[in-house]
Amino acid sequence: MKDLRAIKGKFYLRQIIAEGEHEHQDFKFAISDARKIARSISAFANNSGGRLLIGVKDNGVIAGVRNEEDIYVVEQAAQLYCRPEQHPRFIALKADDGAVVIRVDIDASPQRPVQASGPDGSWRAYFRVADENILASPLMVKAWRRKASGRPTLLTITPSEQKLIDALAPDEAALSLTDVMCQCMLSRPAAEETILRLYTLGVIDFKFINREFLISASSPSDIP
Repeated sequence: MKDLRAIKGKFYLRQIIAEGEHEHQDFKFAISDARKIARSISAFANNSGGRLLIGVKDNGVIAGVRNEEDIYVVEQAAQLYCRPEQHPRFIALKADDGAVVIRVDIDASPQRPVQASGPDGSWRAYFRVADENILASPLMVKAWRRKASGRPTLLTITPSEQKLIDALAPDEAALSLTDVMCQCMLSRPAAEETILRLYTLGVIDFKFINREFLISASSPSDIP
């Protein structure tokens, strides 16, 4: 990273900063806490990727990177405080007044969950929603692990699974785990297994609604 050289990018910077913070972009005035930045990396990697703009204040004002240490902290976060290790890419962009902004690109991980280490040594997975890094629900993490395991899944649909599919058929329908238990008359373990199987098949997905992750039907673009 010592040889990272800034390229002219004032018009490009204006364009992307005007977008504000969103599902795929986060502003960082400075980087000082590797564990905290690991949460951002986890959230982007568990979603469909994103970018950090280092040297940009929350209000979109370009302050510029103060020193190269910010880059090392991001690398430390990706390598030591993310599991599995992530590999962000760095580009230095020069603004109008010569201030330098570092764009850090984080790819969607082919292996979810990507977890971040907390101050207490625990590992947690995050997911990017709008401009927030949200703690992934335990059921989401189980679903990601089930899918990553490549465990064979029978293509037959059980009556309970069909009930859940029917319940999610209306547009925008979304259910909590408790809702699934009630509507499909299943115990908690059976409801979880139903959700995990249908997620692995690409039939259902998770949506963040009213501050919680709910189960919904997959959109066509979600199905592999």
